[in-house]
Amino acid sequence: MTDTVGSVLGRLESALAEAGVSFSLSHHQPVFTSAEAAAARGTSLHSGAKALILKGDDRFVMVVLPADLALDSKALRKQLGWRGLRFATPEEVRELTGLTPGSIPPFGSLFGLATFCDPRLGENESINFNAGSHADSIQMIYAAYVGYESPHMVACSKESS
Repeated sequence: MTDTVGSVLGRLESALAEAGVSFSLSHHQPVFTSAEAAAARGTSLHSGAKALILKGDDRFVMVVLPADLALDSKALRKQLGWRGLRFATPEEVRELTGLTPGSIPPFGSLFGLATFCDPRLGENESINFNAGSHADSIQMIYAAYVGYESPHMVACSKESS
């Protein structure tokens, strides 16, 4: 897949608008960590929807969890029956999404990937995420996200160490 940053944001905005999903787009200085993003947005770190591209056994998937939590790889492998699990390399992320890690919106459907979401993200009424770049963010109601994306719910987060 060879999307440009603009086309990912444009595709996402069009898809959400077409589905009647309300969201707000904001622009800010480029951010490269979840903490920087929360500070730039003026939102809680827990409301950040961190989108990870992983390879489980023989397929790539997207896993979304609150930005203040870490991936519990063992729990994810066990629940999905996978023997192997690893993070996609930056090169694989670019091939699959056209984006760099940290700029990926939590919609695997945009990239032909299954989306798995940790239920703890639902502790937030609204969620925030980078929308195809390090300087564009979207805020939307969590229930609207789940209604649109229909992610597979899998408890796969743990406190960051």
